[in-house]
Amino acid sequence: MNKRKNNTSPLKIAVLGHKTIPSRQGGIEIVVEELTVRMAKLGHKITVYNRNGHHVSGKEFDEKKLKEYKGIRMKYVPTIDKKGLAAMSASFFAAVAAAFGKYDVVHFHAEGPCTALWIPKLFRKRCIVTIHGLDWARDKWKSGFGSKYIKFGEKVAAKYADEIIVLSKGVQDYFKQTYGRDTILIPNGVSRPKNVEADLITKKFGLHKDDYICALSRLTEEKGIHYLIEAYQNVKTDKKLVIAGDTSDTDDYVMKLKKLAGNNPNIIFTGFVSGRTLEELYSNAYVYVLPSKLEGMPLSLLEGMSYGNCVIGSDIAEIADVVEDKAILFKKANVEDLKEKLQMVCDDVELVEKYKNEASGYICGRYNWEDVVNRTVEVYRGKKSCKEKLVENSSVASI
Repeated sequence: MNKRKNNTSPLKIAVLGHKTIPSRQGGIEIVVEELTVRMAKLGHKITVYNRNGHHVSGKEFDEKKLKEYKGIRMKYVPTIDKKGLAAMSASFFAAVAAAFGKYDVVHFHAEGPCTALWIPKLFRKRCIVTIHGLDWARDKWKSGFGSKYIKFGEKVAAKYADEIIVLSKGVQDYFKQTYGRDTILIPNGVSRPKNVEADLITKKFGLHKDDYICALSRLTEEKGIHYLIEAYQNVKTDKKLVIAGDTSDTDDYVMKLKKLAGNNPNIIFTGFVSGRTLEELYSNAYVYVLPSKLEGMPLSLLEGMSYGNCVIGSDIAEIADVVEDKAILFKKANVEDLKEKLQMVCDDVELVEKYKNEASGYICGRYNWEDVVNRTVEVYRGKKSCKEKLVENSSVASI
């Protein structure tokens, strides 16, 4: 069994469960990169196990395979590059590699990959899990094998993980009520960005400062983009609606969205965006909208507010708890209420400016990556992090 390192010596850490880094294919990939890069700077020895398949938005977005990235060792595991099998196969092979590697900690991200958590546990590795949300409840997995597989991973995590990190109070309550399992609440962080002028978005999409409403997310049912399009179609405004994001194996849903948009020239689908284009979209939006009906800890919300955006979000706890009174909320899945909020901000520039002026300072002051990294390393070392009680696995319900 690995001897627990003292409180100052570097740790050898394996990380798996994400698609690949560096990448913005989803929130998990952003979190993994933010954490591991900072941990490597602190002197920890990090190995990330990346998938070997293609980018979810297509081969043209594939990132170059790297052996090393900002002090992190990069490994690529065999991956069956088909819907539903990519995550399953990559997680299994990554868990096997981590089990045989000389690591102090194996960090699993998300529920599905935890189906393989028992493998490094057999080799007496210290296994930490971050639950980014209740993935089995997502619309694309709601029926069939996918949901059952992810739920099984959740049960394995609840029973066998040394520690479980959650991003929201709602998920923390769920694990306690469902499994009798205590967890450690460590929300995501955000960095204070530099706002940039519109250039590429003007050339590509004809967008200018404050002339568009922006939504950025994976184009999946639970993100609620269909509610936004329906509401926008009934708002009296000359502002455009920009939908930025990729499909994430949900082409049917994207077709539904484009059908809802019809021939409206003011509704723009940008597809997958990153780098300067993404920065410009955040920097120059009039309002940022997050209409989700299901979230974990939405990084796009933190990012949107960090750029000083006025935010309209659904009133689910995972959004409301983050924004408090620094954003405008509408009733989840209520198109009429969302329409009214959109009309309100389109008609009231002073109100929008008020929220913009408060957003960045509030969100960057409350959520920062340095704090997240320090608390996560404490969990790795077995400390009681931020007064959270450590877990006794014996109290967990059996699988």
